[in-house]
Amino acid sequence: MLKGALAASITPLSEHGSALDEDGFGPLVDFYVDAGLDGVLALGTAGEGILLRPDERRRAADLFLQASDRRLQVAVHCGAQTTADTVALSVHAAEVGADAVVVIGPPYFVLDEDAQYAHFLAAATACAPVPFYVYEFAATTGYAIAPAVLERLREDASNVVGLKVSDTPFDRFERYLLPGFDIFVGPEALIAEGMGRGAVGAVSALASALPRHVAAVVREPTSEGAARLGELRAFVERFPRQATLKRLLGRQGIPVRDDVRAPLRGLTVLERAEVDAWAERVLA
Repeated sequence: MLKGALAASITPLSEHGSALDEDGFGPLVDFYVDAGLDGVLALGTAGEGILLRPDERRRAADLFLQASDRRLQVAVHCGAQTTADTVALSVHAAEVGADAVVVIGPPYFVLDEDAQYAHFLAAATACAPVPFYVYEFAATTGYAIAPAVLERLREDASNVVGLKVSDTPFDRFERYLLPGFDIFVGPEALIAEGMGRGAVGAVSALASALPRHVAAVVREPTSEGAARLGELRAFVERFPRQATLKRLLGRQGIPVRDDVRAPLRGLTVLERAEVDAWAERVLA
C-alpha cells in the first residue's frame, strides 16, 4: 500500500524528446531518495506517459524500479487510450514488481458508468493482487469517475484500494473522500485540507522538481504550507509544465534535459531565463 509523499515524476528524455534518456533515471531517483520522499508515480501526467509508446512505457517502468531498488515505493501509471493497452501495461507493471498500479480514465471519449466500470475492472483484475488506484482528473479526461463506479469496483476487485484525485476546487475533490479508500491529493494547495479530511498522502507533480518542499508539508500539513506550495505550482503552470519541471531539476544539478515529447513544447529562451531567475530565489 502506498503512503506519504510521492513525486508524480517526470520522465527523462533525450533527442528532442524522441527517446528515453536511460542514464537519467538513476540520478533522478537518487535525488528523490535524498529528499526524503516515500515514493514516485512513474509515467503519469507530469511523466508524459500517455505520449510514449507501450514499449517505451514498459522500459521506463523497468528503469524506475531498477533505480529505486526498493528504496522508494514505485507506482506505475498504466492508463492508456484503449482497454487492451491499459491491461497489457498493468500486467507488465505487476510482473516487474511495481508497488502499485494507477490508471486514469481514457481521454477523448466520455465514458458512461458501465464503460468506466468495465475498463477499470479489466485493469485491476489484470494486475491483481498488486494494489490498484484510480486516477481521477476530470480536467484531463473530460469526465469525472462516478463514486458509484468506485464502490462497484471495490466490491468486485479486492485490490482496488484508493485514488489519486487531482480535481479542484475542494468541493470537487471532497466527493472522492470515500470511506475505506486511500486518497492521495494531487493539487498541492489542497494537501492540508485533504489530509485533514482523511487523505493519506499526496502524489505531487511539484514534488518531481521540489521534493523537499512538498515532503515537508505532507509530514506536517498546514494551511500556510499548502498555500505556499500552491503559489509555487502556480508559477510552474505559467509555462509548459513538463519542460519547466525538468529545467528546475537541471538547476539543482540533476542530469535531466529539458526535452519533452511532441506535441508538448520546450521552453523559449526568455522562458528559460525567467524560470532560472525564479529558481535561484526558491532554491536559495
